[in-house]
Amino acid sequence: MQPATNHIHLLDPKANYDAFLTLAASLLLEATPPDAIQWQDSESGAGSLFDPTRTPEDLADLPRLETHTSSIAQRLGRKGKLTAHHADPERWDLLYRIAYRLSHGRERNLLSDILDHDTRKLETLAHHVSRDMHKMKAFVRFQRVRGASDEQYVAWHRPDHRIMRLIAPFFVGRFGAMHWTIFTPHESATWDGQSLTFGEGVPADQVNEHDQVEELWKTYYAHIFNPARIKINAMVKEMPKRYWSTLPEAQIIEDLLKDAPARVRRMIEAQSTSAGATPFLPPRNVPLTVLAEEAEACAGCPLSEMATHTVFGEGPPNARIMLIGEQPGDEEDRAARPFVGPAGQLLNQALAAANLSRDDLYITNAVKHFKYLPKGSMRMHRRASPKEIRACKPWLDREIESIAPDTIILLGATAGQSIFGAGYRVHQSRGQRLTHPNIRASIYPTIRPAKILRAPKHEQPQMLTEFIQDLRNATT
Repeated sequence: MQPATNHIHLLDPKANYDAFLTLAASLLLEATPPDAIQWQDSESGAGSLFDPTRTPEDLADLPRLETHTSSIAQRLGRKGKLTAHHADPERWDLLYRIAYRLSHGRERNLLSDILDHDTRKLETLAHHVSRDMHKMKAFVRFQRVRGASDEQYVAWHRPDHRIMRLIAPFFVGRFGAMHWTIFTPHESATWDGQSLTFGEGVPADQVNEHDQVEELWKTYYAHIFNPARIKINAMVKEMPKRYWSTLPEAQIIEDLLKDAPARVRRMIEAQSTSAGATPFLPPRNVPLTVLAEEAEACAGCPLSEMATHTVFGEGPPNARIMLIGEQPGDEEDRAARPFVGPAGQLLNQALAAANLSRDDLYITNAVKHFKYLPKGSMRMHRRASPKEIRACKPWLDREIESIAPDTIILLGATAGQSIFGAGYRVHQSRGQRLTHPNIRASIYPTIRPAKILRAPKHEQPQMLTEFIQDLRNATT
């Protein structure tokens, strides 16, 4: 029997994902389409419970429900769980729609299709939550409670999403010897050395204890401060000012930065006066890990002041195939890894279709810093100039020298211009095997994955098919 349409189903945001999986499984067993139900957080105060006669406990007795619930959880995977903790009120509709398409739409490869709107939305929301967790790990500062009978510590943090239950096990593992409580506006978590419990959230002014721990942290931060790696605009992006009140080191940043420009100039002047990245290169034949570490301090062009991170290449040091992209995007800049955003997801899909494993490849970019134009809270991608490409080329040369691949695949115009100069054109070289007098590898040009994502939707499938064929041709 089909349930009536247009029911509103409410979920408790504090313990929601398991309830969602159970109730979604029951709806899927009854083939309830996504447009027949609305999902809302119970805090909204709107609507009524879907099918009031059926509770999650009752649903646990339905035939095949437990197996189906487990199947949905497995299909949605970690990204589904992360998305469930996002603040987006439409996340439940998205998760159920995807679960329905996987179950009843027979779209088994849906979550590997980065061109699909729902898949891309899931990737985006999951990334937001993952990044919020990363910020919480970085910005939480415990302070000892004065007058407590034992060593009790507290911290207060303001995450963007409801991540407390996801992140609390991390703090148990890291600070298991302490007794602590972490407060957020939505929820609190307490570890007593034996068990982890959750409670109500509280405002910041109720956990305003301070201690010598704060002074110790300031001293440590001052010692590790490196002016060559401080980018003020990027620091504010990564460490929004709303977190500063809970970070002791934020109180001394201004003093530490006063002399930073002069100190950086002195560091650069002490090195070679050669253009671009050359003064920042380590000696030849150092391991790739050392090369990547040294690149972090590169200030060989103005892009280093804009970007959050230097995004170096990654992959096996003996990889036979090397992929060179153009430059990092917004998500790559924040994660400090190449090809992790939508274009990276599309690349992963194309590699799999071409029977290539990303784990076997070395993937990098011609330009190691994100170039963008600020537009409100957005950062709009801008193409690197020939001068910026030349400035960054010493790093790419060292990567090629260290990896010594058999095949290099150029993804886009900037990658090609870095190797062959400003006259390189993708449309003239695509599909050909090229050589370079200073590179022993066979070089194969193709388009960049982002070009497919930015093309009209009706053109994307054919462009993706051709891109996959390019990858196959380059490696056969």
